[in-house]
Amino acid sequence: MNLRDWQANRWITEHRTNRLELKDLLAVADRDLADSGVAGLSADARLGLAYSGALQLATAALAVCGYRAARERHHHTVIQSLAYTIAGDSALIAEFDGFRKKRNMSGYERPGCVSDHDAARMKALALRLRGDVGTWLREHHPELLAD
Repeated sequence: MNLRDWQANRWITEHRTNRLELKDLLAVADRDLADSGVAGLSADARLGLAYSGALQLATAALAVCGYRAARERHHHTVIQSLAYTIAGDSALIAEFDGFRKKRNMSGYERPGCVSDHDAARMKALALRLRGDVGTWLREHHPELLAD
């Protein structure tokens, strides 16, 4: 399976990105990662912000590859696409998807279920992803980073 198969299944659609869109997605990711470290926020909020930043990074990688996730199962699709965009390893993707589920539970079903440890792990994952996406962009798509 590859991204073309995903497009045929209508999990993703074609999308043409540009430098400005990429710059904006990375800026949103960086803002959310910074905000996830603000003192006094609940663990739920810190995890949610770090998760949002990581999701923007995965969205940016998918956009650079020429696609956008469909509405149905959007977050799941974006996370799983990391295997095809930046060749993300299965452990990172599985952990990220686990945080997707935890974020949904804390946001919609059971507030307070996120621990400080969970929030810190999500932030570490997001920071790792920021580095991985940055390296991948510099190696494979430097033209999108030029000013």
